[in-house]
Amino acid sequence: MRAPTELTPLDTRPARRVSSWDPRPGAGGPAAGFRPGVPKTPDAETLGGHTARQVLRLCEAAGLDGADSAAYARTVLTALGPVAERPLDLPPPDDSFLSDDHTPVEFSLSFVPNAEPTLRVLLEPGCGAGSLAENGRTGLRVVREMARRWGFSTRSLDELEDLFFPPDPQGPLALWCALELLPGGVPRVKVYLNPAASGQERSADTVREALHRLGHRQAFTALPEGDRHLFFALDLGDWEEPRVKVYLAHADLSAAEAAGLSRVDGGTGPTEIAGFFRTTAGQDTGPGTDIVSDHPRLDRRPVQSCHAFTETTTGRPSGFTLYIPVRDYAPHDGEALDRAVAVLRRYGVDPAPLVRSLSAVTSRRPQDGVGLIAYLGLAHQRGRPPRVTAYISSEAYEVRPPLVVPSPRTEAVVGHGAPGPS
Repeated sequence: MRAPTELTPLDTRPARRVSSWDPRPGAGGPAAGFRPGVPKTPDAETLGGHTARQVLRLCEAAGLDGADSAAYARTVLTALGPVAERPLDLPPPDDSFLSDDHTPVEFSLSFVPNAEPTLRVLLEPGCGAGSLAENGRTGLRVVREMARRWGFSTRSLDELEDLFFPPDPQGPLALWCALELLPGGVPRVKVYLNPAASGQERSADTVREALHRLGHRQAFTALPEGDRHLFFALDLGDWEEPRVKVYLAHADLSAAEAAGLSRVDGGTGPTEIAGFFRTTAGQDTGPGTDIVSDHPRLDRRPVQSCHAFTETTTGRPSGFTLYIPVRDYAPHDGEALDRAVAVLRRYGVDPAPLVRSLSAVTSRRPQDGVGLIAYLGLAHQRGRPPRVTAYISSEAYEVRPPLVVPSPRTEAVVGHGAPGPS
């Protein structure tokens, strides 16, 4: 996902850690009766205990039953491995790039009208492995164990192993794994790989070769320009249309430029994309606003785009997603939540599950920090309704304090072309 994250994260973390949960033995809530799979003492403030309680409560917010919730909590803890037993009063296991406070877990809720939200968990199986190479080997082993357990193929991943797992890998990550939690206790699985594993200067060639090996020989030329290739992702397991996905970073992007990024035929229109961009970024969308003309650029954390490919004949993508890092363009999570609610209502979605999900993750007030809602995404997959996704931070180690964010309405816009080539 993501997930969804960036290659130059802002180091704005406070020195303190704010725990989201009551560490007292016997504290109430859905986690109180949970025992199987939680390392050692589930009421202790370990990374695993903290994560298990969040998973259980988020499953409840997403409408999953107790048996599925417990099964998924165990699955997540198994995937985290030994770091699940690490006490939270110690520093993070390593400088995981997955979240601002280095928690190796992130959650997301995906919304379409007239349906329960879909809960996903993004995690780094190799967190704490000691080296990026060992991190990657651990991640591969965990994914292959999942494949044996749930009976799916890793052939597409196996075909790319030499590209994304060189002997001396570079970059901020090796492998992330996303679990889409469905009724029945068996998730859909996605893996996220690092195009810069052999060096940032070779990332475009790595993506091109990976697409070619998987049969998408014309796909690379269909991608828009971007500043960096961030992730290369694969759907594994029981997907109706397994996707190959390419993520790009776009620095200093305006709404007008974002409106022109999609390469999906008949997909989300430019006005719709620009409107999402401006609402999420907190820019003016009132009466009389031309939302597809140039406006202030997002010059802090880059915007991300993703194109998904499902067929190999035409080389055209079947899906497009735009991700706005709302945590760097809102003063606090109360404002970020307001923007998320506005977007959900625009697409006919009840925002109540999102509000419940924030309470499932933390007891703090949204106004007391920023980054709980990390990204907001708008996705369009051909033949399906638009999908809105909110990415939710675990905040196991730290809470970023509220930001002082200049109003985007006061920032001047000067002549500036589209994002440069990768």
